[in-house]
Order: sequence, then structure tokens, then C-alpha cells
Amino acid sequence: MIRQPIIAVLGHVDHGKTLFLDKIRGTAIAEKEAGRITQHIGATEVPASVIEKIGHKLLKKFGFELKIPGLLFIDTPGHEAFTNLRKRGGSVADLAVLVIDIMQGVQEQTKEAIEILKSYKTPFVVAATKIDMLHYWNSKEGSFLDNLPNQSQEAIKQLDEKIYEIVAKLFEFGFQSERFDRCTDFTKQVAIVPVSNITGEGIPEILILLAGLSQKFLSDKLEIGSEEEPKGTVLEVREEKGLGTTIDVILYSGTLHVNDEILVGGKSGIIRTKIRALLKPQPLTEIRDKKGVFQYVDSVSAACGVKIVAPELEQALAGSPVVSAKSKHAKELIEQEIESIKVKGKTGVIIKADTLGSLEALTQLFMKYGINIKEADVGNITRKDVVEASSVKRTNPLEGVIIGFNVNVEEHASIEAKKLNIKIFRNNVIYKLLEDYQEWRKEEQERIKKEREKKLVWPTKFVVLPQYIFRRSEPAIFGVRVLVGKLKPNVKVMNSQGRIIGKVISIQSQGKELSSANANEEVAVSIDKGVIGRNIKLNDTLYTFIPKKQFQDVLSLDLSDEEKELLEEIKRIVQHAEIDEEKVVE
Repeated sequence: MIRQPIIAVLGHVDHGKTLFLDKIRGTAIAEKEAGRITQHIGATEVPASVIEKIGHKLLKKFGFELKIPGLLFIDTPGHEAFTNLRKRGGSVADLAVLVIDIMQGVQEQTKEAIEILKSYKTPFVVAATKIDMLHYWNSKEGSFLDNLPNQSQEAIKQLDEKIYEIVAKLFEFGFQSERFDRCTDFTKQVAIVPVSNITGEGIPEILILLAGLSQKFLSDKLEIGSEEEPKGTVLEVREEKGLGTTIDVILYSGTLHVNDEILVGGKSGIIRTKIRALLKPQPLTEIRDKKGVFQYVDSVSAACGVKIVAPELEQALAGSPVVSAKSKHAKELIEQEIESIKVKGKTGVIIKADTLGSLEALTQLFMKYGINIKEADVGNITRKDVVEASSVKRTNPLEGVIIGFNVNVEEHASIEAKKLNIKIFRNNVIYKLLEDYQEWRKEEQERIKKEREKKLVWPTKFVVLPQYIFRRSEPAIFGVRVLVGKLKPNVKVMNSQGRIIGKVISIQSQGKELSSANANEEVAVSIDKGVIGRNIKLNDTLYTFIPKKQFQDVLSLDLSDEEKELLEEIKRIVQHAEIDEEKVVE
């Protein structure tokens, strides 16, 4: 027996993910969504009879026989549904459709979707939507291939330019791609199908392509035996009027019955509960459509979307496995799976997410970019998280932060974060969290570097210019030329014998105060204990005094080769002079 493949639909906000499915369903769910953006997760079954009706010409043209019972589409708000479609070592989704607006091309959330598809190793096709918006293209209902010969040369040229912009972007992510009718090897090339969600052009091609790819390359994966244990994943935990807390589940293996005992991952441990009712949406409706007709059924078999009504589901976790309580070692398997996503490290950032799937996607992305993770868990940001981040910050200020995806900050945590000055990053786009953290880290590194530079003495060598003696003592003011390094105020200076002369009070040029003077610059300096003719001789070569305990830290500064050599010279002078640093007056 062959089950229907599970198809995830991903893409940037407002690129037409829901409209794409609406065109297939002949419904208008997108019109009911706030801002026409998908707010809840849905699952839609498209039976084989509908695929045959929409794509009958193509089936005849290619001599293709449909063997699968249909396609199960998952519509996603952002990428939460896809990341929640998870099982040990990968994704429940057999294939994905990446929706890209042909006019806008690859956007931020598209990049995130590609990264997630890549990390889960899920094969995908691209639906290049909104071809009806192309200036020269005359979009008509039905087959893209039927409509192609009727287009002008300008229209075909414009379409190809837009397609190859997508091809170039996908190549940056390591994918070979081509317009579907030019693909020579579907195992190596991502197929791009031009689509209009308004006219429905290209919809027959994408349905037949998904069915064809499933039958050709996934037949073993779609084969199900009668003895298979029921396995599913929680897409969403929802409060339903008259039913209480329910879970929307994608069943990808086996069969579930009413009164079966199941195990589900929960916030405080494993939940054991008995199925009171199974609600299955009718084909071409979907789980979240309030007016969609739900059927009370006695059993459901993979692959399908089903709403499970059972007691004690309030603590259930989206993204967690659902298995039969009869399964051997079921409890241990769920615990292992949940624990494998949660992270406990020695140091790093604290990550909190709303679901297991989001948590897994977020930790994978951060680890891919070499970012340490101290702790990763599901739930809101608590005071405990802030305290953990504070302990990290003491040893590594760049990692003592909290990353929150689709979660709230508890009141006590917010107060503590302000008190301990802990940075909290929150967003509902995974990729944006990474970018925001990386940008902050870069700025913070620069700030820390500047702070460190302020405390450290830069190795500098300069010579007294005898023709510019402005004041002989208290303080001595005279002209110098900086030979090597960077001279700054408030540093002690010494002569070539290692004798401390005094401290640079100020640096001036043409009557203006300077914060520093670089190599080859001539400036006037004021030295508090300097006396011309006594401890400062004309044509003297002077050096900044660097305490022995600073030598190693100064090496970490961005020094030129010449400055590194000078540091060694200063080190030799200081060691040879055997200066008692405790007696050097600050």
C-alpha cells in the first residue's frame, strides 16, 4: 500500500503560499487571514481524483499513470509548521514547495526557508508565483506548457530573466536549478515552475511534478505495511470550543483508533492520554478552516492531518512526537528525542523557543555559524534564564545574551534583565535573530576593543624637536615627531635608559587638542614632570612606558610589524632598567 506524500509549502511572507493552495482547493482561506498572511498551521488533502481532473492533459501528454492516493499539503506561517514536521534525524515532509514571488525574487524569509530545507535535507521544487504580474506575459488558466507557445518573444525573454535571477540565488546556496521543462536530472536540479495564483496557470504542472517525483524517487518511503506502528508529530496545540485542548497532528506512519492510548511530549514530561475523538477534515478543506467540514472518524491511517481530542493535552508541545502507548520503549524514545533537541552546554547564549521544531531549527542555525549555546529549551524567558546569561556574561560578555523565538519575557525576567544589563533578542523570524545577534556581537566587539585600547598603552617612539621648545618645565611643552606607533594623552613616557620622565598631559596641533598623534605626525606635547635640559634633552628619543603586566595584552592589539618590533624594544629597556613599577606614580 502506498501512502500520500507529505508536501510542505514554505516561502517569504506575502509571496502567495496560501493563495497557491487556495487555487487548488477552490476556497478563499487567504481572504479570511489577518493581512492575508497565514496565522495558523493547516493541512490540506488533495485526492488523486482532483490531481487527475486538474492535470489530465499533462498525464495524457506524458503517458503518466497516477499511483499515489493524493497529496497532503502543509501550509506554513513562516516556517514553524515545517520545523515542527520533525522526526529523529530529519523531517516528516517528503517534499517541499518553495514559493518565490517572481517579481521580488529571493527575500529574507526565502533565505531562511532554503537554509532550513538544506539542514533537513528535504527535496523541493520552486513555485515561481505571480507570473501574471510580468509586463508582457499573457497569463491564462491551465497548463503553462500549453500557454507558452502563445507568448511574445518579449514575454519569454522577461520570464527567463526572472527565472535566471532565482537560479543565480539558489546557486549561492549550493543548488543547481532550472525551469522544470528544461531539467535534465531531477535528482540534481531543483525544478522551477512558473505559476499564477490568480489564473491558475502552472498549477497542473506543479501537481503532476510533485506526484511524478514522489512516485519515481520516494516509492520506498511511501510504502506502508499493515503492521506499522502509528507515529506522528504535533503541528499545533489548540483550544477548541466545546472540545477543550486539542492537538493538530500529521500522522506519517501506521493507524490510530478512537480509544487508543497515546504518548505525547509535554512541557513537564511525557503525557499519557486516551483518544476521545478523531476529527478529519474533508478532502480540499483544511484543519484551520472554521467552516470546513470535520468528520468524526473511528480511525485514521498515514499520511494524513488529524485533530485529536483527548484529556490532559494542555501541556502538549508543538513539534513533539505522538506514538502509541503500546509501542516498545515509546516513553524512552520520546524522552530521548526531546532531550536531543534541548541543549545543555558549558558556555554560550541562552535560546528559548515556542515549539520543539523552532528550537531545533534555531539551535542548528546558531551552531552552523559556530555560536556556542549554553542552554536551549522550550518556553517563555524566565528570571532563571537571565541569571544564567549573567553568569555567562561575567566570563564572556559576547555570549551572555538570551535569544527568544516567538516567546514572551516574564515580568520578573524583564526586571532582572534591566538590573543586570542582559541583552534579550526577540523575533518571529529565525534568520533575523541570527542576523541581529551577529550585528550586535560585531558592534560589541568593536566597543570592547576600544575600551581595552583605552586601558592599554600603545607602543610609541617619538623624538624631541629642538627648534620647538615652548615651555621648559612644570609642565614642559615642546614639539615632537612620532616615529612609530600612536601617542595618546595620560601615558607615562621614558627615555632610552628606562628613566620615567613624566606623563603626557595633552597633545596639540595648531592650537587644537588631539586625542592621538600617529606615526610621521609633528605635534606639541605637554609633559607634567618634564624639565628641558635636565630629564629631557634636545633630540632625545622618548618611548611610552608599558608596565610588564601589560606586555601580553598589548600584543593582542592590532599592531603593525613595526609596532611589534618596538614593543620588544620597550620590553628590553624596561627589563634592563629594572624599574620598580610600584614606585611609578600614576
